[in-house]
Amino acid sequence: MKEQRQNFMPADPCFAELYGSPKAKIATAEEIIAHMDEVGIDASVILNAGWSSQEACNRTNDYILDSAARYPGRLIPFVCVQPMAGRAAIDELERCIRGGARGIGEMRSDTQGFDMGDRELMGPIAELAVRHRLFFLTHASEPVGHLYPGKGAITPGSLYHLIQSFPDLQVVCAHWGGGLPFYALMPEVAKAMANTYFDTAATPFLYQPEIFRHVAAIAGADKILMGSDYPLMSPRRVVAQIQLLDLAHETVEMILGGNAERLLEWSRSGAS
Repeated sequence: MKEQRQNFMPADPCFAELYGSPKAKIATAEEIIAHMDEVGIDASVILNAGWSSQEACNRTNDYILDSAARYPGRLIPFVCVQPMAGRAAIDELERCIRGGARGIGEMRSDTQGFDMGDRELMGPIAELAVRHRLFFLTHASEPVGHLYPGKGAITPGSLYHLIQSFPDLQVVCAHWGGGLPFYALMPEVAKAMANTYFDTAATPFLYQPEIFRHVAAIAGADKILMGSDYPLMSPRRVVAQIQLLDLAHETVEMILGGNAERLLEWSRSGAS
């Protein structure tokens, strides 16, 4: 694993920033399944990364799709492309759709060097995603607050540009969208975000537990998707935050799996 990690360092600055330290954890499919069994998780969305080159996207997409095929019903594959690669990116996305991909992500427009709201560049990708009911999951970060490896510059303004440019695209903004759901207090923003969702990945590093209550009240509990950023942290840490709050049972059920089950049309009874 360490040797493979080193192979990606020179060609991808974002990967080098996130995983340059030997202490930075990377999980295999087998390790993810083992941890899921340990903590009682039925299914997980497994994400690729926003690689700088299309070739790196292709190589890692192969592993993502193969892993999902080896653990059907338990690992749900999201793949990545480099939009700047043009036709090669479209061809790869079409291949991944045939291979069972359910979403695109985690995209990193800041390090991949493209504008998510560029209708000419992103139009073909968004069209494919809408036609095949794929989710588009993008990294997001806060325009204020502390710095951390991989924080990047995909802030609420960039996300809103994407959402406005492609209103039919189902968008998932990682890490609570860098605070974007708070703007749902503006009626026009709430209307524009009809197909927008927010995941809870890395919440203990970013927000107090009350964010679950506030976003549920402002944007709706149906907009919140459980995410952990494993293996950076165990899902238990995010669940522990939720348990500190006196949330309605229905709200907790929606966050911890109900929303994902509904949106991905996945059945717990069908999982192994």
